[in-house]
Parts: sequence; C-alpha cells; structure tokens
Amino acid sequence: MGAAAFDSVATLSSGGGLEAYRSLEPFVRAGIQFAGTVLVAMIVLGLCQRAGTQAVAKARRSPIISICIGLPGLLVIGGLASTGYLIVDSSLGTFFGIPLVVLGVTVLPVTTAIGFVAIGRTVASRFGDDRFSVGILVGALLSGIAGLSLPVTVALAGLAGVLGIGASLRVVFGAAGTARPDDRTVPPANKI
Repeated sequence: MGAAAFDSVATLSSGGGLEAYRSLEPFVRAGIQFAGTVLVAMIVLGLCQRAGTQAVAKARRSPIISICIGLPGLLVIGGLASTGYLIVDSSLGTFFGIPLVVLGVTVLPVTTAIGFVAIGRTVASRFGDDRFSVGILVGALLSGIAGLSLPVTVALAGLAGVLGIGASLRVVFGAAGTARPDDRTVPPANKI
C-alpha cells in the first residue's frame, strides 16, 4: 500500500488529482477526508473565532437563505479558480491565473469546513449535544463516511461548500447593515 499511495501522491501533484484520488482505497479516502476536515475546521475556527462561530450559527439558523446565497457564490469562486487553473499555462495566464487559483484554494476549503461544522452541529443537536467540538467531530465523521463513495463525497462537499459560502458571505456583508433596530430608517412591520 505504501508504494501505491506514493504513486497516487505523485500523480496528484502532477495534475491528475481526480484520477489519483479515485485510485485510493475507499477507507484511505475516508481517513484522508476525516483528518482533513478536522484539521481545516480546527484551524478556521481557531483563527477566525468570531466570524467562524457567527457563520456556523447563521448557517444553522437559516440554512435556506445561506444556500440561496452560497450557490451562486460557489459557482463564481469555483469558476474563477478553474479558469485560473486553465490559463496558468499561457503567457498571460501566469500573471492572472495564479491569483485566481490561490483565491479558490484558500476560500473553498475554509467555507466547506464551516459548512461541515454547521451540518455536524445540527446532527449532534438532534442527539442532545450542541458544542462546537462535537460539531467538528460529527461533521468530520460525515465527511469521512462520504469518502467511501466519490459521488456522495461530491454531493456532501458541495452542500457543505454552498452552506459555508452563503453563511460566510452573510457574516461578512451583514456587518455593513444596521446593528440595532433603532438605526432603521423604516420601522419594522409590527410597528406600523
């Protein structure tokens, strides 16, 4: 298994990432996804404590709104990253392609980890425990279990990515609105 894993990593670094990932055994993929999700979620929630916890809370409180905002966001960020990856080989592409690839490589894993934590906390709260540590663990377990099948991985990671991007955008751009109800220019509907 050691030589096969080394060959898969070498293929992954040379550009055949999907083929190398599919060639791994399902239990190895599950372990990699579990460990990767735990690692990224702990780093994101450790470094961005206020924004990360707010994004998880927004994703749990109103997931439909986060999905409606996150779906176009995922398409834009994924499209920019894939366009950057495609134009890196051209003479003009190195200058413009690398920032687009870096944008996708930094934003997509972070927001997907936020989405997995939100899903994990939602599942864990159904069983009576609503802590962040349990949410990270349950989200990583779901990510690992999804690693047994590539289509399930794509579907669950897509859902977590959409949820995380939508909630993160709501946190980033929600701070620009009114903070208190007294700051509104139009009274709320129940005061009219």
